[in-house]
Amino acid sequence: MKRIWAPWRMDYVEGKTKESGCVFCHRAAMDDDAENLILYRGEHAFVILNLYPYTNGHTMVVPFTHKASLEDLDESTRNELMQLTTEAVTVLQNVYNAENFNIGINIGEAAGAGIAEHIHVHIVPRWMGDTSFMTTSGDTRVLPESLDKSYQRLRAEWVKIKADPRGQ
Repeated sequence: MKRIWAPWRMDYVEGKTKESGCVFCHRAAMDDDAENLILYRGEHAFVILNLYPYTNGHTMVVPFTHKASLEDLDESTRNELMQLTTEAVTVLQNVYNAENFNIGINIGEAAGAGIAEHIHVHIVPRWMGDTSFMTTSGDTRVLPESLDKSYQRLRAEWVKIKADPRGQ
């Protein structure tokens, strides 16, 4: 098993300077998908684990093209964004038995986009009762599975799903 190591992770935690440029463009340009938590690459978009997840399996679908809003994307890219979002739901149901999902796009800084210059779709798996006292009173999230393990499990399912789009 290859250990996923990403030096930018500790810099963020320790409050050091953010990496310059677009994090999504940088990750997409790199070859090592496991190192960069990229689960699947399509023709116009890719699927990546959120480096700072709300919960295990928090996934994002990101177009390769660096655009800030949906209307800036061509039709093929918008279509693939939605197709990969749909497939991400299937993958997360299969791997984590997710009961429901929060799926969203924050367009612009005022809407809460952390990376406003590059549009992306968040897919967050949810379960009944998944908000614990740590989240509600301690403003802390507890993730029972490491990103490394999440990547391995989800990547294997993406390979399976893409071999048979029906997941069978």
